[in-house]
Amino acid sequence: MGFFEGFIGLLEDSPRGNVFNPWFQRDIVNDMDEEGPKTRRRQLYHYLKEREGARVLLVAEALGYQGGHFSGIPMTSERILLGKHKDICPGHVIRNVEPRRTSKREVKEYGFSEPTATIVWKEILRLGLDPRKVILWNAFPWHPYKEEKGFLSNRSLNIGEVDKGREILVNLMDNLNIDKIIAVGNQAKIQLESLGVEFTKVRHP
Repeated sequence: MGFFEGFIGLLEDSPRGNVFNPWFQRDIVNDMDEEGPKTRRRQLYHYLKEREGARVLLVAEALGYQGGHFSGIPMTSERILLGKHKDICPGHVIRNVEPRRTSKREVKEYGFSEPTATIVWKEILRLGLDPRKVILWNAFPWHPYKEEKGFLSNRSLNIGEVDKGREILVNLMDNLNIDKIIAVGNQAKIQLESLGVEFTKVRHP
């Protein structure tokens, strides 16, 4: 088994409570079929595998319902994968597998679009960076949602959840040759400070 297969396996052990695990859990309300988790695992695997030589790590807070919840890839929306953004091609994200949506069309006809994802990807391309030299990740890799609003919502993290995501982030960092780490927002900053690594903080888009 290669590193990325084992790494994705670590994501199966997600916290209990109001947390959705897109790679090992089906959103029975909003997924188009039972293949959702498998599709999201496949897309994450190829996204990571194509970035074995990444030198920049961008760490944000957590997956959102408009992004990784359905795409399986941090800071990446279904619309980006489906080629619905003029300046961002699906090939910027993954090349070795045909991207698929996992949400029902009746929930969002053209797939979900996440503002943060759009801003981050456009900035990567605007700066002329090779998308395969940049890995997007989250301090908390799963999707925290509000109990009263259900899966199509986001909520802030608690301290214990930030701690839970730390071991996943460390595992990723230990197996990549990263030169530069960027924290997007305060939770990522807190996470990286606790690890004692050098990083640059930018505000959340």
